[in-house]
Amino acid sequence: MLLQRSQRVLETIPVGSLGLIPLKSCEELGRQVNDYLVQWRHSSGLEHKSNIAFTGYERDSYLIPAHTPRFGSGEAKGTIDDSVRGNDLYLMVDVCNYSLTYKIYNYTNHMSPDDHFQDLKRVIAAIGGKARRLTVIMPYLYESRQHKRSARESLDCAMALQELVNMGVENILTFEAHDPRVQNAIPLHGFETVTPAYQLIKGLLENTPGLQIDSDHMLVISPDEGGMSRAVYLANVLGLDMGMFYKRRDYTRIINGRNPILAHEFLGTDIEGKDMIVVDDMISSGDSMLEVIRELKKRKARNIYIFSTFGLFTNGLDKFDKAYEEGLFTKLLTTNLIYQTPELLSRPYYISCNMSKYIALLVDTLNHDVSISDLLDPYDRIQALVTRYRNGEL
Repeated sequence: MLLQRSQRVLETIPVGSLGLIPLKSCEELGRQVNDYLVQWRHSSGLEHKSNIAFTGYERDSYLIPAHTPRFGSGEAKGTIDDSVRGNDLYLMVDVCNYSLTYKIYNYTNHMSPDDHFQDLKRVIAAIGGKARRLTVIMPYLYESRQHKRSARESLDCAMALQELVNMGVENILTFEAHDPRVQNAIPLHGFETVTPAYQLIKGLLENTPGLQIDSDHMLVISPDEGGMSRAVYLANVLGLDMGMFYKRRDYTRIINGRNPILAHEFLGTDIEGKDMIVVDDMISSGDSMLEVIRELKKRKARNIYIFSTFGLFTNGLDKFDKAYEEGLFTKLLTTNLIYQTPELLSRPYYISCNMSKYIALLVDTLNHDVSISDLLDPYDRIQALVTRYRNGEL
């Protein structure tokens, strides 16, 4: 079972003095991660703190200022304000933060994932190989939706990963990679895809009293065949049955780069009167998710709770507002791993699941070069959480 930070044995010599570089796209999450690290290391009773190998171990901040200023033409450069020689660096970037803008001639451009990825490479270039080790924390994996080739088309995610390791990055941490097999592009380097299942379940249980978590009253639903493994895992750890939808597509046409969906067909047991947990890795436009919950309501599902690691909401929130008013779903849960609009955070149906403590645990453990296996498998934590919920301790 996962131990609290105060109970974890991290007495091995750190790889190097810890440094955290959240790019502007990830400033708030980086600040929260830093606050946890500072708090833990100030309060830890590590007897070796005075040892020369632990120089810089306990500091008031592990943040290292980095900037990517732009010229009037839209070009940019990366700069770092502090020395990073010999440091164990963790760079954090949110490629989905479209709220940031820059000037190009007399126009204002919103930053795209391409812009954020270029800025990440600029900061790595500014480090100039002086760090002891580089780890990139990229919660939403850049170009992860273009992970396989089905015609004459580019393999953007694989190329991006190879670019990073060629620049000296040793480890890449991401969450719910669209297809984890993309790590085959860099087989000799570290690649971890982390699941936020524990934080999503915790968010639901803390905000929803009276749930009956058993196979007679609850079901886990995968909205498509691609997310089956995610739903199977959640159903197994919670002791529930599962069902799934598959998309019947029109392969004679392409609209917005994809074959349009003709219908969602359901495979599973009777769902009448049961609560549903619909789990997916991301909500993009939301059309597929809303179609799925409408189908579930037609089959007389009771309350519907939507789990998604990334809430992109590329077409806005109007459709979800309307669906909530119609009673199609009860709660929508996503993480703070990517940019969240103030409008989203203000919605009565929305629950934000904070991942900063989990990321801080990963960084803290990796800095000591200790195994993170127990952090990657949340099974025991989920079991303990559900037990506490059933005992009325949450």
